Order: sequence, then C-alpha cells, then structure tokens
Amino acid sequence: MTSNRVTNTEDITSAASSRRHAENLPYVHKVGVPPKQSLLKEITYTLKETFLHDDPLRPFKDQTRTRKLKLGIQAIFPILDWGRHYNLSKFKGDLIAGLTIASLCIPQDIGYSNLANLDPQFGLYSSFVPPLIYAFMGSSRDIAIGPVAVVSLLLGSMLQDEIDPKNKIEYQRLAFTATFFAGVTQFVLGFFRLGFLIDFLSHAAIVGFMAGASITISLQQLKGLLGIKKFTKKTDIVSVMRSVFSVVHHGWNWQTIVIGVIFLAFLLLAKAKNKKLFWIPAIAPLVSVIISTFFVYITRADKKGVKI
Repeated sequence: MTSNRVTNTEDITSAASSRRHAENLPYVHKVGVPPKQSLLKEITYTLKETFLHDDPLRPFKDQTRTRKLKLGIQAIFPILDWGRHYNLSKFKGDLIAGLTIASLCIPQDIGYSNLANLDPQFGLYSSFVPPLIYAFMGSSRDIAIGPVAVVSLLLGSMLQDEIDPKNKIEYQRLAFTATFFAGVTQFVLGFFRLGFLIDFLSHAAIVGFMAGASITISLQQLKGLLGIKKFTKKTDIVSVMRSVFSVVHHGWNWQTIVIGVIFLAFLLLAKAKNKKLFWIPAIAPLVSVIISTFFVYITRADKKGVKI
C-alpha cells in the first residue's frame, strides 16, 4: 500500500515537472508557404542565377567614376593588379617553369601541326602567341593555353575533305577562316558566361570522348611511324588499319620504323620516376627531336624516304 502511494506521488511530481518544462520551451513559429511570384520575376531570377551568379559588376557599385575606370581596366588586364606584387623570386620560378614547358611544347606542337596537315611553324605560332596574350588578359595560374590534339585532328580531317592539303595556299586560308570563327564562338560563349553548360555533360560521356580521341590520335601516328606516304583521309579504325596493312610489303619504310621505335623507347624510359632526375622527362621530347633530326641529316636518311 505504501509503495503504491510512493509511485503515485512520483507520477504526479513527474507530470508537474513536465508541464513546467513545456511551459519554459520557446514558442515554435510555423513557416508558411512563400507568396507566389509572377512568371516574369521567376524568369529574371533564374537567368540572373544562371549567368550572373557571382555578379561581376558588384565591385563597381557605389564607386567613383575614376575608380570604376580603374577597376574596368584591371578586369580586362589583370596583370596590372597582380603585377604590382611580382618579385624576383617569382620570376626565377616562372623562368624555370617556362623553359621546362617550352622544351615539351616545341615537339608537341610540331606534332599537332602535322595532325592539322599544316607546316610546323604554325604549331609553334599557336603555342607562343596565345599564352603571351593570356599573360596580360588572364588571371589563372594553372590553366593551359595553346593547341590541343583533338582540335588539330578535327581541323585536319574537316579541311582535307574540302580541299587537298597539297594546295597549301587555299588550305591555309580555310584553316585561318576556321580558327577565326572558332575564336568568335569562344568569345561569345565567354561573354554570355555559358561555361556552366559543361556541367550537363556526364562523366561517362567525357571519359568516352577522351578515350575515343586518344585511340584516333594514336592511329594517325602510324603514318609517320611506319613511313607510309599514301594514307587514308578517314579517321575510323577500319579504314586506318586497312590503309596500314594494304601497303605492308611495299609501303613501309624500315629506316623510319627503326628510328621511330628507338626514340619512342627513349621517351618511355625517360618517364621512369626519379625525384632527383625530374627534369629528364621534361626535356626528353625536345632532345629526341634535335638528335633524330641531326642523325637523319648526317646519314642522309632523308634521301631514303625518312622525313625530317
């Protein structure tokens, strides 16, 4: 009987404390549905978030006319902003990086010009001029500016369907026209801030494109590696392999194959990881071009079908 009274007393005390605790809790406000806006306001808000999510004009607000002019010039030429903090120690690092990248880009861009069926000097021009302009008008320290293999191959395959690459004047004129309109298109995409469109490409699509491009580019290198003079203009695997094996007995140049395999093996061995010899993989392509060109010249191998 006593135990029942104790239990009832504890229950009453617990209930009373619960009521007091509930009374001390803060009042919870209910969140209502936001008012429905007009269609025009929703479209305006969506476009602003899509194209101007970072609001590039924000620094210009509440500024004097002189300050706005200064900010505008710095926006077009960022070098005027970060150039004030540039010093000798940064120049030393940039000089080493520039020499390292140049040793890699020179042979690489010569190969890109070959993919586009253009003379080697055009590949060198396209690797020198764009980074020089970007140094004054760009702000990223990590972006790579210059020609790429996929675009070079696409340009070459597109133009050779319209005109014979042997007609250099007309071929170069079409190449200049195509690159001009490509630049105009990129300018329009950048002006309207349409870079967000890349977010709609799936990872699988990008990986598949890169894999297909690498295979296509590798197959196109068989022409130079095997010394084949008459090569197909098509880029699909079946056409390329048919063009390669149809001239296996009389179209392959064994001197070209030997030289190509030797320097290809040299490039692969140069990639062996060694922290103390990190500079070897960087200069290996340029060294290969210089030595192979000198070797072909002194042995007169160019008279036997080996192209310099």
